[in-house]
Amino acid sequence: MNKQPKYRQVADVLRREIVDGVHAPGSRLPSESELQQRFGASRNTVRSGLSLLVGEGLITSSQGLGYEVRSHEVFELNASRFENLTFPYNGDAYNTDVTNAGRRPHQTCRVEMLPASAEVAERLRVPAGTTTVLRFCHRYVDDAPWSTQATYYPSWLVEETPRLAEPGDIDEGTTRYLADRGIAQVGYFDEIAARMPTPEEARLLEIGAGVPVLLWTRTGYSADRPVRCTVTTFRGDLNRMTYEIGELSARSENEPQ
Repeated sequence: MNKQPKYRQVADVLRREIVDGVHAPGSRLPSESELQQRFGASRNTVRSGLSLLVGEGLITSSQGLGYEVRSHEVFELNASRFENLTFPYNGDAYNTDVTNAGRRPHQTCRVEMLPASAEVAERLRVPAGTTTVLRFCHRYVDDAPWSTQATYYPSWLVEETPRLAEPGDIDEGTTRYLADRGIAQVGYFDEIAARMPTPEEARLLEIGAGVPVLLWTRTGYSADRPVRCTVTTFRGDLNRMTYEIGELSARSENEPQ
């Protein structure tokens, strides 16, 4: 016997149908009246079940138009190539990768001077509380929020590369800018984690209830020390990361990308 409240039963059935493709992305769900008849439930019960799915980001509601299954077009990021200067980027890697995928990039950026947190200080090998330059970007793919990217640079580096502390974007990308100034990043250490979003992350990335974020922390190194720590926060339902390691000549172009 199902002891769940009726509205959760409604949500569970519709969620399963959406996942199974019964209701395709962009399609409209049956009307509230039709769902009432199907589930033998009141209008308020049906609306409560639909509200759960709205909160999870699975459907959207429009006054007078009913409920529509959201179209979730996943963006794939090749983390092996991202920022790798041996690949032909025209400008920064984000703009190039999004444009090459046939999508439209847009971002807003801000620059701040902040004391390093314990986590950032450990990665940059500086004392906690040391002044760092934070370059924070809020990035979009088409019109959908894609990620936030917070990059911390130690103050000694800013003295040698002053554009890092200037407001606005760096057109060629910070990695290329540093390389042009003789500070080549010769290696990266990546950390991947997932968790539920903070209220601020949910607001910036327009995340509904039940959707996690993917955290990608990349520490970049010159030949002798770390030069930056970048924390990128993605919507977990709209992004996929890939890596290329070793010789892949035997890999078919038809295999999943």
